[in-house]
Amino acid sequence: MNLKEQVVLVTGGSRGLGSQTVKAFAREGAHVVINYYSSAERAQELKESIGENAIALQADVRNIDQIRTVFEEAKNYFGKPVTTIVNNALVNFRFDPVSKKDAASISWEDYREQFESSIRGSLNTVQAGLTDMKEIGFGRIINIGTNLFQNPVVAYHDYTTSKAALLGFTRNMANELGQYGITVNMVSGGLLKTTDASSATSEEVFGLIKSSTPLRKVTDPAEAADVILFFASPWARAVTGQNLVVDGGLVMD
Repeated sequence: MNLKEQVVLVTGGSRGLGSQTVKAFAREGAHVVINYYSSAERAQELKESIGENAIALQADVRNIDQIRTVFEEAKNYFGKPVTTIVNNALVNFRFDPVSKKDAASISWEDYREQFESSIRGSLNTVQAGLTDMKEIGFGRIINIGTNLFQNPVVAYHDYTTSKAALLGFTRNMANELGQYGITVNMVSGGLLKTTDASSATSEEVFGLIKSSTPLRKVTDPAEAADVILFFASPWARAVTGQNLVVDGGLVMD
């Protein structure tokens, strides 16, 4: 299915990588669902900048009933079901190396909050879209990970562990859903310059990343968004269960 024929749901789609992903799909003519949790004004501005090919819908990805409603409203608006899911939502987390919790202070509740966002949120969107994807024999699911679980240069214990688990989720879903024409992949960016989540990162840290990276630059959200686009495109039709690191070569897997 060509990109312009797809209906794409981007969770956490109003900010940072999410908004750049929305713009990338809209640029290629896709119909885009901008899911947001609390950033209503940003989501509406983004929707208005795109026009009738976009709709902004509020939902907490951790709530299956709200997510099912998003899928129903999107199907009614566009006249066809969601074909493509980008699980990008990030709940209550900032890349702040100074104030992060260490091994002695981090709690199971901190871990649970990130698992609820990464794993439960992704499970909810997959299950909400699965019936329609099976019926049409097509689906594209792209989960957003991180290079930190391969190279934890900063020990963000809760966030990094949840994203490592998301890779397991990705590969299990890829194994089961491939028979229905559904691919499931992961895009793992490095620290992106700059998003709301990375705004607490100092220029010194960004400079260190830049000097340590083969491309000698810090990856920006638009560059990562284009890779997400690839996994949804016909060019990636034979690719599933993969994790592609997009960080300028900082981590080579």
